[in-house]
Amino acid sequence: MVLLEFSMAPSGQGESVSAHVARILDVIDKSGVPYQLTPMGTILEGEWAEVMGVVTACFETLAADFNRVGVHIKVDYRAGPAGRLKSKTAKVQQLLGRKLET
Repeated sequence: MVLLEFSMAPSGQGESVSAHVARILDVIDKSGVPYQLTPMGTILEGEWAEVMGVVTACFETLAADFNRVGVHIKVDYRAGPAGRLKSKTAKVQQLLGRKLET
């Protein structure tokens, strides 16, 4: 199972990229892949081909309209069942004995 964190935005479009982020979040949400949106990127959970397919679809969405797209990707693979998107933070909260802001 893969946890993949990524951020993506076209270059040269000014300071705010929220409209472009919204376009790719629409792709992510419609994919059916479990995800978590953060202020600096999005985390996907699934099999390698599945999550890379979502990243590719997001890239193609932006590349259709822009000549330059920046992409940052971080991947953690671990054999085993799904559910790490939530269980990793739950485990830390359990060890601390309190709920954290997530």
